[in-house]
Amino acid sequence: MSTPVRSPQGGSPCTRSSGWLLRAERVGKTFGQTSALVDATFELAPGEAVAVMGPSGSGKSTLLHVLAGILAPDSGTVIVRRTDGEGIDDLAALPDAARSGFRLRRFGFVFQQGLLLPELTAAENVALPLLLSGTARAEAEARAEHLLGRLGIGGFGGRRIGALSGGQAQRVAIARALSTEPSIVFADEPTGALDSRTADGVLGALLETRGQDGRALVVVTHDERVAARCDRTVRLHDGRIEAGR
Repeated sequence: MSTPVRSPQGGSPCTRSSGWLLRAERVGKTFGQTSALVDATFELAPGEAVAVMGPSGSGKSTLLHVLAGILAPDSGTVIVRRTDGEGIDDLAALPDAARSGFRLRRFGFVFQQGLLLPELTAAENVALPLLLSGTARAEAEARAEHLLGRLGIGGFGGRRIGALSGGQAQRVAIARALSTEPSIVFADEPTGALDSRTADGVLGALLETRGQDGRALVVVTHDERVAARCDRTVRLHDGRIEAGR
């Protein structure tokens, strides 16, 4: 059975299904002599938006990168429920090439600086993950234009990234993250480089994407206002998960 969940301080309601979508158990990650993550256990439900907070160097981005399969943990497991609900995939155990393919199919990413390709137009940036996954160009371009329209920048598909404002570029990044219909979107400080008004609009657009087909969202942020609009907050200190709400 699904339970409707409404984000604190407004935002769109999401649907959190029973069970979990992603689970990390006793994950550890070190870089040289530094323990970036220590016995970190984390669970994400379908349709849930979770904020990850903590001081600089606490392990926030490392946790996101391990959960998303960008980094392999040194210990522990990261498992993701399959889209058909039958079985799981052990993300941490996949070889590098298989993990890259898994990320392309199942996850979307939004970063603070967008990491968009400046030589491509907005629509081409959005269509790129679809083309890499084998989608026909016409279909990929049509989906890109549809997503840009949903995010309020439908007239900007032919513009290059340098001709867009910061908020518009981040909406392109969100559209790109959604292009493959991922089950989880990971966002690392997605509003950190934006003024407060623009950040509110971008965050609203990002939060509206969760709950669609059970899509979940994990947001690394230093901004308490961002965290307040998520369903739950996980806090890290010295690589350890301290508390949630």
